[in-house]
Amino acid sequence: MNCRALAFHQLPHQPKLFLAYLEKFEKVKAFYAYPPTMQAVTRASKKLDYPQERRAEVAAILSKQNETLGTGTETTSNLERLAKGAVAVVSGQQVGLFGGPAYAIYKALTAIQIADELTRDGIDAVPVFWMATEDHDLEEVRRTSWFEAGKLIRFELPDGNEAGWPVGRIPLGAEGERFAREAAELLEKDGGDLLGHYLSESYKAEETYGSAFGKLFARLFAKQGLILMDPLDAGLHKVAAPLYQHALAERDPLNLKLLERGKELERAGFDAQVKVTSKSTLLFYMGDGARQAISGGNKDFEAGERSWPRDELVHLTHLEPENFSPNALFRPVVQDYLLPTAAFIVGPAELSYIAQSEVVYEHLLGRMPVMLPRAGFTLMDAKANKLLGKYGLTVAEVWAGSQELRRKMEAASVPKSLSKGFDRDQKQIAKMVEQLGKQIAKLDSTLAGTVERTKKGIEFHLEQLRQKAGRALDQRLGVLASHEQHLESLLNPHKGLQERELCLLPFLARWGAGGLGELQKLCSSKRLGHHFIVSLP
Repeated sequence: MNCRALAFHQLPHQPKLFLAYLEKFEKVKAFYAYPPTMQAVTRASKKLDYPQERRAEVAAILSKQNETLGTGTETTSNLERLAKGAVAVVSGQQVGLFGGPAYAIYKALTAIQIADELTRDGIDAVPVFWMATEDHDLEEVRRTSWFEAGKLIRFELPDGNEAGWPVGRIPLGAEGERFAREAAELLEKDGGDLLGHYLSESYKAEETYGSAFGKLFARLFAKQGLILMDPLDAGLHKVAAPLYQHALAERDPLNLKLLERGKELERAGFDAQVKVTSKSTLLFYMGDGARQAISGGNKDFEAGERSWPRDELVHLTHLEPENFSPNALFRPVVQDYLLPTAAFIVGPAELSYIAQSEVVYEHLLGRMPVMLPRAGFTLMDAKANKLLGKYGLTVAEVWAGSQELRRKMEAASVPKSLSKGFDRDQKQIAKMVEQLGKQIAKLDSTLAGTVERTKKGIEFHLEQLRQKAGRALDQRLGVLASHEQHLESLLNPHKGLQERELCLLPFLARWGAGGLGELQKLCSSKRLGHHFIVSLP
Protein backbone atom coordinates (compact mmCIF):
# COMPACT_ATOMS: atom_id res chain seq x y z
CA MET A 1 0.00 0.00 0.00
CA ASN A 2 1.44 3.34 -1.09
CA CYS A 3 0.71 6.29 1.22
CA ARG A 4 1.97 9.76 2.02
CA ALA A 5 1.56 11.58 5.35
CA LEU A 6 0.44 15.20 5.61
CA ALA A 7 0.41 17.32 8.76
CA PHE A 8 -3.07 18.58 9.60
CA HIS A 9 -2.02 22.18 8.90
CA GLN A 10 -1.60 21.16 5.25
CA LEU A 11 -5.31 20.39 5.01
CA PRO A 12 -7.90 23.06 4.20
CA HIS A 13 -10.26 24.53 6.79
CA GLN A 14 -8.70 23.16 10.01
CA PRO A 15 -9.71 24.96 13.26
CA LYS A 16 -7.00 27.15 14.77
CA LEU A 17 -7.45 25.63 18.22
CA PHE A 18 -7.03 22.09 16.85
CA LEU A 19 -3.77 23.01 15.10
CA ALA A 20 -2.45 24.76 18.18
CA TYR A 21 -3.28 21.73 20.32
CA LEU A 22 -1.23 19.48 18.04
CA GLU A 23 1.65 21.81 17.23
CA LYS A 24 1.86 24.44 20.03
CA PHE A 25 0.36 22.78 23.09
CA GLU A 26 1.90 25.32 25.48
CA LYS A 27 -0.37 27.94 23.94
CA VAL A 28 -3.55 26.01 24.84
CA LYS A 29 -2.56 23.89 27.86
CA ALA A 30 -4.89 25.91 30.13
CA PHE A 31 -7.85 24.38 28.25
CA TYR A 32 -6.90 20.68 28.56
CA ALA A 33 -5.72 18.35 31.31
CA TYR A 34 -3.02 16.57 29.27
CA PRO A 35 -0.98 16.99 26.09
CA PRO A 36 -1.77 14.64 23.16
CA THR A 37 0.88 11.98 23.89
CA MET A 38 0.88 8.30 24.79
CA GLN A 39 2.97 9.11 27.85
CA ALA A 40 0.08 11.29 29.03
CA VAL A 41 -2.36 8.41 28.40
CA THR A 42 -0.20 6.17 30.58
CA ARG A 43 -0.23 8.77 33.37
CA ALA A 44 -3.99 9.24 33.10
CA SER A 45 -4.54 5.46 33.20
CA LYS A 46 -2.53 5.07 36.39
CA LYS A 47 -4.29 7.99 38.11
CA LEU A 48 -7.80 6.90 37.07
CA ASP A 49 -10.16 6.53 40.03
CA TYR A 50 -13.31 4.76 38.87
CA PRO A 51 -15.76 3.10 41.29
CA GLN A 52 -15.99 -0.68 41.01
CA GLU A 53 -19.75 -0.66 41.58
CA ARG A 54 -20.29 1.67 38.63
CA ARG A 55 -17.88 -0.39 36.51
CA ALA A 56 -19.88 -3.57 37.12
CA GLU A 57 -23.21 -1.88 36.44
CA VAL A 58 -22.10 -0.22 33.19
CA ALA A 59 -20.35 -3.38 31.96
CA ALA A 60 -23.55 -5.38 32.51
CA ILE A 61 -25.64 -2.84 30.57
CA LEU A 62 -23.15 -2.77 27.70
CA SER A 63 -23.09 -6.56 27.57
CA LYS A 64 -26.85 -6.60 26.96
CA GLN A 65 -26.63 -3.83 24.35
CA ASN A 66 -23.85 -5.52 22.41
CA GLU A 67 -25.51 -8.91 22.53
CA THR A 68 -28.65 -7.33 21.01
CA LEU A 69 -26.57 -5.71 18.26
CA GLY A 70 -24.94 -9.01 17.39
CA THR A 71 -21.33 -8.43 18.43
CA GLY A 72 -19.02 -11.44 18.53
CA THR A 73 -16.77 -13.28 20.96
CA GLU A 74 -13.97 -10.69 20.80
CA THR A 75 -16.34 -7.98 22.03
CA THR A 76 -17.62 -10.29 24.77
CA SER A 77 -14.03 -10.84 25.85
CA ASN A 78 -13.37 -7.09 25.90
CA LEU A 79 -16.51 -6.51 27.99
CA GLU A 80 -15.22 -9.04 30.51
CA ARG A 81 -11.90 -7.18 30.61
CA LEU A 82 -13.76 -3.91 31.13
CA ALA A 83 -15.67 -5.44 34.07
CA LYS A 84 -12.40 -6.66 35.61
CA GLY A 85 -10.59 -3.31 35.49
CA ALA A 86 -9.52 -2.35 31.95
CA VAL A 87 -9.44 1.33 31.03
CA ALA A 88 -11.40 2.56 28.01
CA VAL A 89 -10.20 4.26 24.84
CA VAL A 90 -13.35 5.98 23.62
CA SER A 91 -14.55 7.56 20.41
CA GLY A 92 -17.98 8.24 18.98
CA GLN A 93 -20.09 9.80 16.27
CA GLN A 94 -23.64 10.49 15.12
CA VAL A 95 -25.42 7.40 13.78
CA GLY A 96 -25.28 8.35 10.10
CA LEU A 97 -26.95 6.41 7.31
CA PHE A 98 -24.86 3.37 6.24
CA GLY A 99 -22.23 4.20 8.85
CA GLY A 100 -22.12 7.91 8.08
CA PRO A 101 -19.06 9.71 6.67
CA ALA A 102 -15.80 7.76 6.46
CA TYR A 103 -14.25 9.47 9.47
CA ALA A 104 -16.71 7.68 11.80
CA ILE A 105 -14.93 4.44 10.90
CA TYR A 106 -11.54 6.17 11.18
CA LYS A 107 -12.43 7.16 14.75
CA ALA A 108 -13.28 3.56 15.62
CA LEU A 109 -10.06 2.28 14.04
CA THR A 110 -7.98 4.81 15.99
CA ALA A 111 -9.62 3.80 19.28
CA ILE A 112 -9.01 0.11 18.49
CA GLN A 113 -5.35 0.71 17.64
CA ILE A 114 -4.59 2.88 20.68
CA ALA A 115 -6.30 0.40 23.02
CA ASP A 116 -4.27 -2.41 21.47
CA GLU A 117 -1.01 -0.50 21.94
CA LEU A 118 -1.81 0.32 25.57
CA THR A 119 -2.58 -3.33 26.28
CA ARG A 120 0.69 -4.45 24.71
CA ASP A 121 2.50 -1.90 26.88
CA GLY A 122 1.01 -3.36 30.06
CA ILE A 123 -2.11 -1.21 30.58
CA ASP A 124 -5.21 -3.30 29.94
CA ALA A 125 -7.44 -1.23 27.62
CA VAL A 126 -10.54 -1.78 25.50
CA PRO A 127 -12.02 0.29 22.62
CA VAL A 128 -15.51 1.79 23.09
CA PHE A 129 -17.62 3.61 20.50
CA TRP A 130 -20.30 6.01 21.79
CA MET A 131 -23.18 6.11 19.30
CA ALA A 132 -24.71 9.59 19.50
CA THR A 133 -28.29 8.30 19.35
CA GLU A 134 -29.68 11.10 21.53
CA ASP A 135 -28.83 13.78 18.99
CA HIS A 136 -32.03 15.15 17.45
CA ASP A 137 -30.48 16.64 14.29
CA LEU A 138 -31.90 14.28 11.67
CA GLU A 139 -30.43 16.45 8.91
CA GLU A 140 -26.92 15.28 9.87
CA VAL A 141 -27.65 11.55 9.62
CA ARG A 142 -30.36 10.95 6.99
CA ARG A 143 -28.17 11.08 3.87
CA THR A 144 -24.91 9.69 2.60
CA SER A 145 -22.82 10.10 -0.56
CA TRP A 146 -21.00 7.29 -2.39
CA PHE A 147 -18.22 7.50 -4.94
CA GLU A 148 -19.18 5.18 -7.77
CA ALA A 149 -17.76 5.01 -11.31
CA GLY A 150 -16.25 8.49 -11.12
CA LYS A 151 -19.46 10.15 -9.90
CA LEU A 152 -21.31 10.79 -6.67
CA ILE A 153 -24.46 8.88 -5.74
CA ARG A 154 -26.61 10.19 -2.91
CA PHE A 155 -28.91 8.12 -0.71
CA GLU A 156 -31.25 10.42 1.17
CA LEU A 157 -34.10 9.49 3.51
CA PRO A 158 -36.96 11.93 4.21
CA ASP A 159 -36.67 14.72 6.73
CA GLY A 160 -39.53 15.31 9.12
CA ASN A 161 -38.26 15.48 12.68
CA GLU A 162 -40.08 18.67 13.57
CA ALA A 163 -40.97 17.12 16.93
CA GLY A 164 -37.29 16.89 17.79
CA TRP A 165 -37.08 13.16 18.54
CA PRO A 166 -33.67 11.64 19.23
CA VAL A 167 -32.51 10.13 15.94
CA GLY A 168 -31.77 6.82 17.66
CA ARG A 169 -35.51 6.29 18.01
CA ILE A 170 -36.53 7.18 14.44
CA PRO A 171 -37.31 4.09 12.31
CA LEU A 172 -35.82 3.75 8.83
CA GLY A 173 -39.05 2.54 7.22
CA ALA A 174 -39.49 0.78 3.89
CA GLU A 175 -37.47 3.39 1.99
CA GLY A 176 -34.47 2.86 4.25
CA GLU A 177 -34.57 -0.88 3.57
CA ARG A 178 -34.96 -0.26 -0.18
CA PHE A 179 -31.92 2.04 -0.21
CA ALA A 180 -29.95 -0.58 1.70
CA ARG A 181 -30.74 -3.21 -0.95
CA GLU A 182 -29.68 -0.83 -3.73
CA ALA A 183 -26.46 0.06 -1.92
CA ALA A 184 -25.75 -3.61 -1.19
CA GLU A 185 -26.06 -4.42 -4.91
CA LEU A 186 -23.46 -1.75 -5.69
CA LEU A 187 -21.10 -3.20 -3.08
CA GLU A 188 -21.55 -6.71 -4.47
CA LYS A 189 -20.89 -5.45 -8.01
CA ASP A 190 -17.53 -4.14 -6.79
CA GLY A 191 -16.64 -7.41 -5.10
CA GLY A 192 -17.92 -6.59 -1.62
CA ASP A 193 -20.37 -9.45 -1.21
CA LEU A 194 -19.81 -9.67 2.56
CA LEU A 195 -20.17 -5.92 3.01
CA GLY A 196 -23.37 -5.99 0.98
CA HIS A 197 -24.69 -8.73 3.26
CA TYR A 198 -23.75 -6.71 6.37
CA LEU A 199 -25.55 -3.67 5.03
CA SER A 200 -28.78 -5.37 3.98
CA GLU A 201 -28.94 -7.36 7.24
CA SER A 202 -28.40 -4.24 9.37
CA TYR A 203 -30.68 -1.77 7.60
CA LYS A 204 -34.17 -3.29 7.78
CA ALA A 205 -37.37 -1.24 7.74
CA GLU A 206 -38.08 -1.90 11.43
CA GLU A 207 -34.63 -0.76 12.55
CA THR A 208 -33.92 2.76 13.77
CA TYR A 209 -31.01 4.96 12.75
CA GLY A 210 -29.36 3.90 16.00
CA SER A 211 -29.95 0.14 15.90
CA ALA A 212 -29.04 -0.15 12.19
CA PHE A 213 -25.81 1.79 12.68
CA GLY A 214 -24.95 -0.35 15.70
CA LYS A 215 -25.60 -3.61 13.88
CA LEU A 216 -23.45 -2.51 10.92
CA PHE A 217 -20.55 -1.52 13.19
CA ALA A 218 -20.94 -4.73 15.19
CA ARG A 219 -20.40 -6.70 11.98
CA LEU A 220 -17.60 -4.48 10.62
CA PHE A 221 -15.59 -4.59 13.83
CA ALA A 222 -16.42 -8.06 15.11
CA LYS A 223 -12.78 -9.23 14.92
CA GLN A 224 -11.46 -6.11 16.66
CA GLY A 225 -13.87 -6.44 19.59
CA LEU A 226 -15.20 -2.88 19.45
CA ILE A 227 -17.63 -2.24 22.33
CA LEU A 228 -20.67 -0.23 21.20
CA MET A 229 -22.51 2.09 23.56
CA ASP A 230 -26.05 3.43 23.07
CA PRO A 231 -26.69 6.31 25.52
CA LEU A 232 -30.48 6.13 25.03
CA ASP A 233 -30.47 3.10 27.31
CA ALA A 234 -32.58 3.81 30.43
CA GLY A 235 -30.09 1.87 32.53
CA LEU A 236 -27.23 4.20 31.57
CA HIS A 237 -29.39 7.22 32.39
CA LYS A 238 -30.05 5.76 35.82
CA VAL A 239 -26.31 5.35 36.42
CA ALA A 240 -25.70 8.93 35.24
CA ALA A 241 -28.54 10.41 37.35
CA PRO A 242 -26.25 11.66 40.20
CA LEU A 243 -24.22 13.59 37.62
CA TYR A 244 -27.38 15.13 36.13
CA GLN A 245 -28.45 16.21 39.61
CA HIS A 246 -25.04 17.68 40.31
CA ALA A 247 -25.06 19.59 37.00
CA LEU A 248 -28.43 21.20 37.81
CA ALA A 249 -27.65 21.89 41.46
CA GLU A 250 -24.35 23.53 40.41
CA ARG A 251 -25.80 25.24 37.38
CA ASP A 252 -24.97 28.80 38.50
CA PRO A 253 -21.22 28.39 39.20
CA LEU A 254 -20.89 26.17 36.13
CA ASN A 255 -22.54 28.79 33.94
CA LEU A 256 -20.19 31.48 35.25
CA LYS A 257 -17.19 29.27 34.52
CA LEU A 258 -18.39 28.52 31.01
CA LEU A 259 -19.01 32.20 30.26
CA GLU A 260 -15.52 33.01 31.54
CA ARG A 261 -14.00 30.18 29.52
CA GLY A 262 -15.55 31.66 26.39
CA LYS A 263 -13.80 34.97 27.17
CA GLU A 264 -10.50 33.17 27.86
CA LEU A 265 -10.67 31.45 24.51
CA GLU A 266 -11.43 34.75 22.79
CA ARG A 267 -8.49 36.44 24.51
CA ALA A 268 -6.25 33.60 23.32
CA GLY A 269 -7.39 34.16 19.75
CA PHE A 270 -9.90 31.31 19.45
CA ASP A 271 -13.67 31.05 19.05
CA ALA A 272 -16.01 29.28 21.45
CA GLN A 273 -17.74 26.52 19.46
CA VAL A 274 -20.86 26.26 21.64
CA LYS A 275 -22.78 29.41 22.54
CA VAL A 276 -23.39 29.85 26.26
CA THR A 277 -25.80 32.47 27.64
CA SER A 278 -26.87 33.53 31.11
CA LYS A 279 -29.86 31.15 30.81
CA SER A 280 -27.98 28.09 29.55
CA THR A 281 -27.96 24.73 31.29
CA LEU A 282 -26.13 21.53 30.35
CA LEU A 283 -29.22 19.39 29.86
CA PHE A 284 -32.10 18.63 27.50
CA TYR A 285 -35.47 17.26 28.58
CA MET A 286 -37.07 14.39 26.63
CA GLY A 287 -40.25 13.77 28.65
CA ASP A 288 -42.59 14.17 25.66
CA GLY A 289 -40.39 12.24 23.26
CA ALA A 290 -38.92 15.45 21.84
CA ARG A 291 -35.47 16.63 22.95
CA GLN A 292 -35.76 20.23 24.20
CA ALA A 293 -33.07 22.38 25.75
CA ILE A 294 -33.57 23.29 29.41
CA SER A 295 -33.02 26.98 30.17
CA GLY A 296 -33.10 28.63 33.55
CA GLY A 297 -32.92 31.78 35.60
CA ASN A 298 -32.61 32.37 39.32
CA LYS A 299 -35.65 30.30 40.29
CA ASP A 300 -37.44 28.40 37.53
CA PHE A 301 -36.27 26.24 34.65
CA GLU A 302 -38.05 25.74 31.31
CA ALA A 303 -38.09 23.28 28.40
CA GLY A 304 -40.67 23.88 25.69
CA GLU A 305 -44.03 24.39 27.40
CA ARG A 306 -42.89 22.90 30.70
CA SER A 307 -41.43 24.72 33.70
CA TRP A 308 -40.15 23.63 37.10
CA PRO A 309 -38.74 25.20 40.24
CA ARG A 310 -35.04 24.39 40.58
CA ASP A 311 -35.44 21.88 43.45
CA GLU A 312 -38.25 20.07 41.66
CA LEU A 313 -36.22 19.69 38.47
CA VAL A 314 -33.20 18.42 40.40
CA HIS A 315 -35.44 15.84 42.09
CA LEU A 316 -36.94 14.88 38.71
CA THR A 317 -33.51 13.75 37.47
CA HIS A 318 -33.66 11.14 40.24
CA LEU A 319 -37.23 10.04 39.49
CA GLU A 320 -36.99 9.88 35.67
CA PRO A 321 -33.32 10.12 34.60
CA GLU A 322 -34.16 8.56 31.22
CA ASN A 323 -35.88 11.84 30.29
CA PHE A 324 -32.70 13.90 30.56
CA SER A 325 -29.96 14.19 27.98
CA PRO A 326 -26.63 16.10 28.01
CA ASN A 327 -25.85 18.93 25.60
CA ALA A 328 -22.67 19.06 23.50
CA LEU A 329 -20.53 20.46 26.34
CA PHE A 330 -21.83 17.99 28.92
CA ARG A 331 -21.96 14.88 26.71
CA PRO A 332 -18.24 13.98 26.92
CA VAL A 333 -18.33 14.49 30.70
CA VAL A 334 -21.28 12.08 31.02
CA GLN A 335 -19.43 9.65 28.76
CA ASP A 336 -16.37 9.75 31.00
CA TYR A 337 -18.45 9.49 34.17
CA LEU A 338 -19.95 6.27 32.81
CA LEU A 339 -16.63 4.89 31.54
CA PRO A 340 -13.08 4.61 32.91
CA THR A 341 -11.77 6.68 30.01
CA ALA A 342 -8.02 7.10 29.67
CA ALA A 343 -8.04 8.51 26.12
CA PHE A 344 -10.78 10.12 24.04
CA ILE A 345 -10.29 9.98 20.25
CA VAL A 346 -11.59 13.23 18.78
CA GLY A 347 -11.86 15.17 15.55
CA PRO A 348 -11.00 18.84 14.96
CA ALA A 349 -14.43 20.27 15.85
CA GLU A 350 -14.80 18.12 18.98
CA LEU A 351 -11.41 19.18 20.29
CA SER A 352 -12.47 22.80 19.96
CA TYR A 353 -15.63 22.52 22.07
CA ILE A 354 -13.91 20.28 24.64
CA ALA A 355 -11.80 23.33 25.47
CA GLN A 356 -15.05 24.69 26.90
CA SER A 357 -16.03 21.35 28.48
CA GLU A 358 -12.81 21.31 30.49
CA VAL A 359 -14.34 23.53 33.18
CA VAL A 360 -17.29 21.11 33.44
CA TYR A 361 -14.93 18.13 33.71
CA GLU A 362 -13.01 19.86 36.49
CA HIS A 363 -16.06 21.03 38.43
CA LEU A 364 -18.20 17.88 38.22
CA LEU A 365 -15.83 15.00 37.59
CA GLY A 366 -12.46 16.09 38.91
CA ARG A 367 -10.69 14.31 36.04
CA MET A 368 -10.39 14.53 32.29
CA PRO A 369 -8.96 12.01 29.80
CA VAL A 370 -6.24 12.66 27.25
CA MET A 371 -7.62 13.97 23.96
CA LEU A 372 -5.96 12.24 21.00
CA PRO A 373 -6.62 13.20 17.35
CA ARG A 374 -8.24 10.59 15.17
CA ALA A 375 -6.38 9.40 12.11
CA GLY A 376 -7.45 10.94 8.81
CA PHE A 377 -7.34 9.54 5.29
CA THR A 378 -7.90 10.48 1.66
CA LEU A 379 -8.19 7.36 -0.49
CA MET A 380 -6.98 7.43 -4.10
CA ASP A 381 -8.01 5.01 -6.83
CA ALA A 382 -5.71 4.12 -9.73
CA LYS A 383 -7.51 6.43 -12.14
CA ALA A 384 -7.13 9.46 -9.87
CA ASN A 385 -3.41 8.77 -9.51
CA LYS A 386 -3.11 8.55 -13.28
CA LEU A 387 -5.04 11.79 -13.80
CA LEU A 388 -2.96 13.70 -11.29
CA GLY A 389 0.16 12.58 -13.15
CA LYS A 390 -1.34 13.36 -16.56
CA TYR A 391 -2.18 16.95 -15.62
CA GLY A 392 0.76 17.54 -13.26
CA LEU A 393 -1.55 18.08 -10.28
CA THR A 394 -1.36 17.50 -6.54
CA VAL A 395 -4.20 16.60 -4.18
CA ALA A 396 -3.86 20.03 -2.59
CA GLU A 397 -4.53 21.65 -5.98
CA VAL A 398 -7.76 19.67 -6.27
CA TRP A 399 -8.71 20.88 -2.77
CA ALA A 400 -8.16 24.46 -3.98
CA GLY A 401 -11.44 24.37 -5.90
CA SER A 402 -12.95 23.75 -9.32
CA GLN A 403 -12.00 27.05 -10.95
CA GLU A 404 -8.28 26.68 -10.30
CA LEU A 405 -8.40 22.96 -11.08
CA ARG A 406 -10.03 23.55 -14.47
CA ARG A 407 -7.49 26.28 -15.32
CA LYS A 408 -4.54 23.98 -14.61
CA MET A 409 -6.10 21.06 -16.47
CA GLU A 410 -6.82 23.19 -19.54
CA ALA A 411 -3.28 24.52 -19.59
CA ALA A 412 -1.83 21.03 -19.19
CA SER A 413 -4.06 19.54 -21.90
CA VAL A 414 -2.40 21.55 -24.69
CA PRO A 415 -0.24 19.19 -26.85
CA LYS A 416 3.46 19.30 -25.94
CA SER A 417 4.52 20.62 -29.34
CA LEU A 418 2.00 23.44 -29.15
CA SER A 419 2.94 24.11 -25.53
CA LYS A 420 6.62 24.36 -26.45
CA GLY A 421 5.66 26.72 -29.26
CA PHE A 422 3.76 28.91 -26.84
CA ASP A 423 6.72 28.98 -24.44
CA ARG A 424 9.24 29.73 -27.23
CA ASP A 425 7.18 32.42 -28.89
CA GLN A 426 6.22 33.99 -25.55
CA LYS A 427 9.90 34.40 -24.68
CA GLN A 428 10.70 35.80 -28.12
CA ILE A 429 7.82 38.29 -27.96
CA ALA A 430 8.82 39.35 -24.45
CA LYS A 431 12.40 39.89 -25.64
CA MET A 432 11.23 41.80 -28.69
CA VAL A 433 8.94 44.06 -26.63
CA GLU A 434 11.75 44.67 -24.13
CA GLN A 435 14.16 45.71 -26.89
CA LEU A 436 11.53 47.87 -28.53
CA GLY A 437 10.71 49.40 -25.14
CA LYS A 438 14.33 50.48 -24.63
CA GLN A 439 14.35 52.24 -27.99
CA ILE A 440 11.02 53.95 -27.27
CA ALA A 441 12.22 55.01 -23.81
CA LYS A 442 15.23 56.74 -25.40
CA LEU A 443 12.86 58.57 -27.69
CA ASP A 444 10.40 59.52 -24.91
CA SER A 445 10.84 58.32 -21.29
CA THR A 446 7.18 59.03 -20.47
CA LEU A 447 6.15 56.12 -22.71
CA ALA A 448 7.80 53.50 -20.41
CA GLY A 449 4.52 52.82 -18.61
CA THR A 450 2.70 52.34 -21.87
CA VAL A 451 5.34 49.85 -23.00
CA GLU A 452 5.02 47.88 -19.76
CA ARG A 453 1.22 47.77 -20.03
CA THR A 454 1.51 46.62 -23.63
CA LYS A 455 3.90 43.85 -22.56
CA LYS A 456 1.50 42.62 -19.86
CA GLY A 457 -1.41 42.79 -22.28
CA ILE A 458 0.43 40.62 -24.79
CA GLU A 459 1.31 38.11 -22.05
CA PHE A 460 -2.32 38.06 -20.90
CA HIS A 461 -3.68 37.43 -24.39
CA LEU A 462 -1.11 34.70 -25.04
CA GLU A 463 -2.17 32.92 -21.84
CA GLN A 464 -5.81 33.30 -22.87
CA LEU A 465 -4.93 31.81 -26.24
CA ARG A 466 -3.16 28.90 -24.55
CA GLN A 467 -6.26 28.17 -22.42
CA LYS A 468 -8.57 28.44 -25.44
CA ALA A 469 -6.38 25.94 -27.25
CA GLY A 470 -6.79 23.64 -24.28
CA ARG A 471 -10.56 24.04 -24.37
CA ALA A 472 -10.57 23.33 -28.11
CA LEU A 473 -8.71 20.12 -27.44
CA ASP A 474 -11.21 19.25 -24.72
CA GLN A 475 -14.09 19.74 -27.11
CA ARG A 476 -12.39 17.45 -29.61
CA LEU A 477 -11.64 14.66 -27.17
CA GLY A 478 -14.56 15.15 -24.80
CA VAL A 479 -12.63 13.89 -21.77
CA LEU A 480 -11.48 16.87 -19.75
CA ALA A 481 -14.82 17.42 -18.03
CA SER A 482 -15.13 13.76 -17.03
CA HIS A 483 -11.57 13.80 -15.68
CA GLU A 484 -12.34 16.89 -13.65
CA GLN A 485 -15.53 15.30 -12.33
CA HIS A 486 -13.66 12.16 -11.27
CA LEU A 487 -11.03 14.11 -9.35
CA GLU A 488 -13.48 16.47 -7.69
CA SER A 489 -15.99 13.76 -6.81
CA LEU A 490 -13.28 11.64 -5.23
CA LEU A 491 -10.98 14.21 -3.64
CA ASN A 492 -13.11 17.31 -3.09
CA PRO A 493 -16.73 16.08 -2.91
CA HIS A 494 -19.24 18.83 -2.14
CA LYS A 495 -16.16 21.08 -1.71
CA GLY A 496 -15.12 19.20 1.43
CA LEU A 497 -12.60 16.59 2.51
CA GLN A 498 -13.40 13.09 1.28
CA GLU A 499 -13.51 11.67 4.83
CA ARG A 500 -16.20 14.15 5.84
CA GLU A 501 -18.42 13.74 2.78
CA LEU A 502 -18.18 10.16 1.50
CA CYS A 503 -19.16 6.78 2.91
CA LEU A 504 -16.24 4.36 3.30
CA LEU A 505 -18.10 1.16 2.34
CA PRO A 506 -17.63 1.44 -1.47
CA PHE A 507 -13.88 1.89 -0.97
CA LEU A 508 -13.71 -1.16 1.31
CA ALA A 509 -15.64 -3.22 -1.25
CA ARG A 510 -13.05 -2.47 -3.93
CA TRP A 511 -10.09 -2.77 -1.53
CA GLY A 512 -10.98 -6.22 -0.22
CA ALA A 513 -10.96 -7.98 3.14
CA GLY A 514 -7.69 -6.48 4.34
CA GLY A 515 -8.66 -2.84 3.90
CA LEU A 516 -9.72 -2.11 7.47
CA GLY A 517 -6.60 -3.77 8.84
CA GLU A 518 -4.33 -1.74 6.56
CA LEU A 519 -5.97 1.49 7.69
CA GLN A 520 -5.73 0.46 11.34
CA LYS A 521 -1.95 0.09 11.04
CA LEU A 522 -1.77 3.75 10.00
CA CYS A 523 -3.68 4.74 13.16
CA SER A 524 -0.59 4.00 15.24
CA SER A 525 0.25 6.37 18.09
CA LYS A 526 3.58 7.03 16.35
CA ARG A 527 1.64 8.64 13.50
CA LEU A 528 -0.80 10.73 15.54
CA GLY A 529 -1.52 14.15 14.10
CA HIS A 530 -1.29 13.10 10.46
CA HIS A 531 -3.59 12.75 7.48
CA PHE A 532 -2.68 10.06 4.97
CA ILE A 533 -3.08 10.08 1.21
CA VAL A 534 -3.51 6.36 0.51
CA SER A 535 -3.37 4.76 -2.94
CA LEU A 536 -5.69 1.77 -3.09
CA PRO A 537 -4.28 -1.43 -4.58
